Amino acid sequence: MPRRESQRKYLMISAVAERFEIHPQTLRLYEREGLIAPRRSKGNTRLYDDETLSRLETILTLTRDLGVNLAGVEVILNMREQMEGMQIEVDRLLAFVKQEILDRRTGVDRRYALVQVGRGPLARANLDNQETSDQDTRSRRGSRSSSRPGSSRR
Repeated sequence: MPRRESQRKYLMISAVAERFEIHPQTLRLYEREGLIAPRRSKGNTRLYDDETLSRLETILTLTRDLGVNLAGVEVILNMREQMEGMQIEVDRLLAFVKQEILDRRTGVDRRYALVQVGRGPLARANLDNQETSDQDTRSRRGSRSSSRPGSSRR
């Protein structure tokens, strides 16, 4: 569970530079290149949280240990973020499929579930006949407007 903003631990640029044995100017360069995005205090001081430090550690591993240039680091980090997003989508799809299998085994048909419409009371929805229902609603609205005094259909 993510910590609340007031409970997060932040380090200033000098402490981060010392911890990772890099020059503060290198941290500023990484920020200019868009590789890291430290938060800012009200006085505009850079504040590095654990997430930013973890990302910085990855950047330094790629550049120092693997010899990747900054353009390559950017590509790798972007691909990593995309893969994480895709993993979330796959997990959601897997959960949906598992639920669908469970529903079929137990005989649950969610197409006829109760759903809340706007702020009104609950109503029964039939997803199979949604198109027919929409046509019925339009035709009822049309018949109401023609029954009003002084209205004409032209």
